Amino acid sequence: MSAVSSRLPVFPWDRLEPYKARAVAHADGIVDLSVGTPVDSVPALIQQALVEAADSPGYPTVWGTVPLRNALTGWVEHRLGAVDVAPTNVLPVVGSKELVAWLPTQLGLGPGDRVGYPQLAYPTYEVGARLCGATPVVYDDPTELDPTDLKLLWLNSPSNPSGRVLAKDELTRIVAWAREHGVLIFSDECYLELGWEAEPVSVLHPDVCGGGYEGLVAVHSLSKRSNLAGYRAAFIAGDAAVLGELLQIRKHGGMMIPAPVQAAMIAALGDDTHVTEQRARYAARRAVLRTALEGHGFRIEHSEASLYLWATRDEPCWGTVAHLAELGILVAPGDFYGTAGERFVRVALTATDERVEAAVKRLG
Repeated sequence: MSAVSSRLPVFPWDRLEPYKARAVAHADGIVDLSVGTPVDSVPALIQQALVEAADSPGYPTVWGTVPLRNALTGWVEHRLGAVDVAPTNVLPVVGSKELVAWLPTQLGLGPGDRVGYPQLAYPTYEVGARLCGATPVVYDDPTELDPTDLKLLWLNSPSNPSGRVLAKDELTRIVAWAREHGVLIFSDECYLELGWEAEPVSVLHPDVCGGGYEGLVAVHSLSKRSNLAGYRAAFIAGDAAVLGELLQIRKHGGMMIPAPVQAAMIAALGDDTHVTEQRARYAARRAVLRTALEGHGFRIEHSEASLYLWATRDEPCWGTVAHLAELGILVAPGDFYGTAGERFVRVALTATDERVEAAVKRLG
C-alpha cells in the first residue's frame, strides 16, 4: 500500500512554527495575523438557532432540509443576482476546504487529467489534484492554458491571498472560453461579501453566465461573513447536473452537515445585519493595519477585497516573516501560495481590536 501523503507537498504551516515561537516570546505576547480564522463572536441569532435545533436525534440529509435549500436558493438570487435558481442548483457542504480537497476525486479525475488554478492560490487546490493523481497546473490567464485534458478550472475572486478581484468582463471572457472547450469551472467566491475597493461579481451573475449555469459552480462559505468557521458551514451553487452527481457520491460517503448547523445556516443566510456589522469591524482593522504597514515601509498590492493585506518590503518573504516575528507579529509567507508570492507576506485582518492595536504600536 502506497502512502497517499507521499503525493502531497509538505504542510506549509509547519514551517512557520519557529517564527511563531519567536513572536510568542515578545514581552506583550504574539499578534497572530497569519491565519484567517475569525475571532469575533458568532452572532446571537445564529447561536440561538443552533440551540433550538440541538434536539436532533436522527440522521440529517446530505442535500439539507427543505428550509435550508430554500434559504440557499433565496440567498443566491438575492446576493449574487442569479436568476431562476432551483433547489437542484444548490448543495450544502461540510466546509469549503473539504469540498476543495476532495472535489477532483469526487468528479472522477485521475492520472492524465489536469486541474488548473491561479499562480497565487490557496494551497488546497493543488492538494485536491494530487490526492486523486491528477496533474496540477498554474496559470496567470486561464485562457492561455492548453484545454486538452483540462478537466477542472479553479477561479478565485476575491483572491486568497492577494485580494485581487476579477472584473465582470474578465469573468465573462473566461466563462465563454471554458464553455467553448468543455472545461468545468469551479469559482471559489468565499470572500465575495468582503469587497473594499472593488465590488466582486459571481460567475452565476447573468451578465457573466448568460442566465444559464452549464459548466459553472460557485463555492461559498459562512466562515468569514458570519464567523462560522467552527461550524463547517458552506455550500455550492450552479450546474444542476454536476451538483446532482456530487449529491449521489456524497450520499454514499455520508458527507452531511449536522442538523443543528443546518438550522444555524438558515438563520445566518436570512440576516444581513450581522454581515454589515462584521464588515465594519474588518474595515476598521484593515484601515489601521494598512496605514501602519505602509508607515513601516511596506507596499500593499491588490488587497481590494478579502480578509488580507498582500504586503511587500521588496525582499524575500521569509526575511519579512523573521523581521515581524521579532516585533511579536506573525504573518504568512507569500510562497505558501506559490512562487509568485516569494517577496510578499499575507497579513490577516482576523485579530481582536486589542491585538490589532498592539500590532499598530509595534509597527509605529
